[in-house]
Amino acid sequence: MSPRELVILGTASAVPTRQRNHNGYFLRWGSSGILFDPGEGSQRQMSCAGISAHDINQVCITHFHGDHCLGLPGIVQRIARDGVPHEVTVAYPAAGEQYYQRLRWASEFHPTDVIRPHALEGAEPPAFGQPRMTALPLLHSVPVYGYRLADPDGVHMHADELAAIGVTGPRVGQLKQQGHLRLDSGRTIELGDFSTPSRGASLAFVMDTGWCDNAIALASGADTLVIEATFLSAEEHIAARYRHLTARQAGRIASLAGAGRLVLTHFSQRYGLGGMQAFEDEARGEFTGPIHIARDLDVIPL
Repeated sequence: MSPRELVILGTASAVPTRQRNHNGYFLRWGSSGILFDPGEGSQRQMSCAGISAHDINQVCITHFHGDHCLGLPGIVQRIARDGVPHEVTVAYPAAGEQYYQRLRWASEFHPTDVIRPHALEGAEPPAFGQPRMTALPLLHSVPVYGYRLADPDGVHMHADELAAIGVTGPRVGQLKQQGHLRLDSGRTIELGDFSTPSRGASLAFVMDTGWCDNAIALASGADTLVIEATFLSAEEHIAARYRHLTARQAGRIASLAGAGRLVLTHFSQRYGLGGMQAFEDEARGEFTGPIHIARDLDVIPL
């Protein structure tokens, strides 16, 4: 099976530090690679993590604040320089079209025609990409979208039970496709009696937002929620002013959404690496599932 993992390229917010690069997250999802919010230095961080430009199939920009997009020119030019042959979709808020164009053509380079822009607009843009990606607007000082990807739901066939009544090989596929199967004995069996529904794996990505219903909607039932936790609760008034989340609010969103795992990131430069336990403690007050406090170049298996 192809690996599924989240590679943390950077965990800083507006200002990078000696220990934290600007934002950047690379998601291996089977045979696809999705790069979220490449801030400055993402190209170098990819090299440190062993990620090639050829690994990227999609780039998803939540919004056009610099810490979430200023690495895009280098990524595009690396895709061109390395001769990536496949199409690479770049999703972004349509309201920031002028910024996308400036970043896409930020300097002289030998161009590539594999970049495919995908501008998001409206309250519920159509799903796009492969794997299928959905997006919803969040609440920030500029237009911003959060993202969610999910595999289709499926069924787990009870092979032993089917074999016991003589149903094997192609006939199992026939039962799965048709929903029922007539046996040689004349008996008709139903798919639901010999299978268990299986929910497709899912991940939600929520950056730079104040508290809003769409953050919960994106995270609803997600196996993994990657979410900003820019501040601790002592600075909640600052978080509200700039429309960001605290660690406690991020934990509350995960709890209300029924998420499986919480990954906290996008930390203000005011917090050093030695104080990160406070972020977990605050989130733990709201969310009882697994919590990962992201560090640069972490690799999180999914």
